[in-house]
Amino acid sequence: LENFKFFKDNNIEADFFDTKKETPTPLLIQSWIDKTDIDLVFNSRGTKYRTLKLKELDLDENGKFEWLCKEPMLLKRPVVDFDDKTMVGFKEEIYKQTFL
Repeated sequence: LENFKFFKDNNIEADFFDTKKETPTPLLIQSWIDKTDIDLVFNSRGTKYRTLKLKELDLDENGKFEWLCKEPMLLKRPVVDFDDKTMVGFKEEIYKQTFL
């Protein structure tokens, strides 16, 4: 994980939530959506999206949210909560500006 390496290399303490081992609550997922956008949080390019054939369903925002709640592998990762902000995806330049 690039973001994990970034935090470790820069001696930044962070708590990690492994969505492969633990499902985020609907409330937590909703907080990420509220601070960003559902299309930033919902991964429509990943393997899970393709294997579930979700493109054929043409999901609206509610449909995407329901799928995120039952299938955390549809979350774009990493999701970083920091100072009441949420960042989705790893972009090294933005991480540098935010954390260094």
